[in-house]
Amino acid sequence: MDIRKLQIFQQVASEGSFTRAAEALHMAQPAVSIAIQKLEAELELLLFHRQDKQISLTSEGQVLLQHSERILSQVRQAELEMSELRGLRKGEVRIGIPSMLGSYYFPEILMAFKLQYPQLQLSVIEAGARDIQQLIDQGELDMGIVVRDQIPDTLESEIFLREEMVVCVPADHPFSEEDAVSFEQFFSQQLVLFKEGYFHREFINRLSERAGHQPQVAFETNLIPLICSIVKKGFGITTFLRMVVDDDPELKAVPFQQPVWLDLSIAWKKGGYLSHADRQFMQFLLDQSLIKR
Repeated sequence: MDIRKLQIFQQVASEGSFTRAAEALHMAQPAVSIAIQKLEAELELLLFHRQDKQISLTSEGQVLLQHSERILSQVRQAELEMSELRGLRKGEVRIGIPSMLGSYYFPEILMAFKLQYPQLQLSVIEAGARDIQQLIDQGELDMGIVVRDQIPDTLESEIFLREEMVVCVPADHPFSEEDAVSFEQFFSQQLVLFKEGYFHREFINRLSERAGHQPQVAFETNLIPLICSIVKKGFGITTFLRMVVDDDPELKAVPFQQPVWLDLSIAWKKGGYLSHADRQFMQFLLDQSLIKR
């Protein structure tokens, strides 16, 4: 099976159009159509439904797409490793970071890394924990930041940060005078939460199961400034990593009566190849960590 035909097939499947795939691949549209026809003839299978100038994958095409993603990911890893064996370096680090850490922990880390390694390019994607894990599995990301107890068997990881999750309330909220808040007290309030798929929301879901209380969700948003604004105006409370609340005089961080700590890890694909740039970034991040190894 020709790798180039698989690349064309994957692009057509992604674009849902022979014309758009041709543009993305800088090829003539007839050449793309011919490549797909040859692949179908070689496999003796129909890969695309073609109706009224619209195309969609057949069930056989969907199976091939799953295989092609794995094959092409392995080809890219092989090309990269061979380049490094010739003394070349891949000058890019592709990392997925949840918005809370991307806004409050990583800016200084990323700038310091760039200052030390100006020849390397950083490509940062903000995403939820589930999306980050999926993107690593698909080879779209080299590494990602995830919570330690949510890491699947397909990933390897190293802890770099342990941070407390605290109740976040406006300065005039009754909880602000408390030394600590119980789970029951917390779930009695209207809550402002991240959407499903983010570690913040998954933390709340696990906490509610543990406490036996259903969250009363008043607002859902992944925008941290909006969450802070809603909390400040008294329309709900939330939880944040302590680092988010400590520098805002209009918000108060109150610990839970049973303190909750999250172990945050950098994760990568188990058995996957990490470039020299990836390894440099990982070591740089771990060097800044206060976690003893």
